[in-house]
Amino acid sequence: MPSQNEIRQTITSQIVDALKSGTLPPWRRPWALDKNAGHPANVVSKRSYRGINPLILGVASVRHNLRSKWWATFNQWKELGGSVMKRPDDVPPGKWGTSIIYWKRLTKTVRDDNGDDEEQRFFFCRMYTVFNIDQVSGDHLDHLRVGNAPLDTNEVQARYEKADEAIAATGATILHGGNRAYYDPHEDTITVPHRHQFTDGEYYETVFHELAHHSEHPTRLNCDRSKPENSYAFLELRAELGGCYVAAELGLPTAENLGNHASYLNGWLQQMQNDPKFVWRAAAQASQAADFILSFSRQPVEEEEPVLA
Repeated sequence: MPSQNEIRQTITSQIVDALKSGTLPPWRRPWALDKNAGHPANVVSKRSYRGINPLILGVASVRHNLRSKWWATFNQWKELGGSVMKRPDDVPPGKWGTSIIYWKRLTKTVRDDNGDDEEQRFFFCRMYTVFNIDQVSGDHLDHLRVGNAPLDTNEVQARYEKADEAIAATGATILHGGNRAYYDPHEDTITVPHRHQFTDGEYYETVFHELAHHSEHPTRLNCDRSKPENSYAFLELRAELGGCYVAAELGLPTAENLGNHASYLNGWLQQMQNDPKFVWRAAAQASQAADFILSFSRQPVEEEEPVLA
């Protein structure tokens, strides 16, 4: 079993290579408005993958041209009556499946030198190999593939209405005007251009990005901007990922370009190459920000899959 540092280095290298390829970042794919597209999730539990796992699966989706959000292990697909397709000749051995991370914090009681019981926390980590439905044969599973369950106009509108509800439920002060989008931590306000200046998707994506910054406030997730590790580039990546995670969970496609955030790509690449933990921390905090933003509007669900962060 690889060490945590080896896992981080391997996954970070894959993300760096994906960013260097000149294609869209693995977290920013212009998903179709389709019930089977969006934030990657396990087909059995229906739980969304969190932390670094959406990025890992995004890299695999780009590499193998996979479109569906549904993933599962070899045995899970087998239990559903599906069959993982044979590895194509142009895919190296061991690269057809995608390794994701399962992480959990455990507690055990031990007796110290004085004979007193104390609790110790330790981490349990393992890797699972999963496959996308696009890598699985079985006609009875076609309802999980993109294009087989398209949305009608009413469903599309419902998604935007749900996004509006999610934004309103946060209680954030959002001002409209000017030609710049930003969060002001001193005034605790968000400012974005008027809605008619965006396409629908770009508007929501921008607001969710700024709401991820809004979650940094000491009364919320308390992401202290004065700490050296919370650099400007780090907080921008946190917000970039968080905004995309929210949009994907609500079933909204992201834009095909990074807009103003494209200027950060080189900085993100450099930091990822210098520190493998950089993108892992950003992904973990982005998941927390996305959960926080959506916590005001979504129904409570049982705890989602923990992941190595």
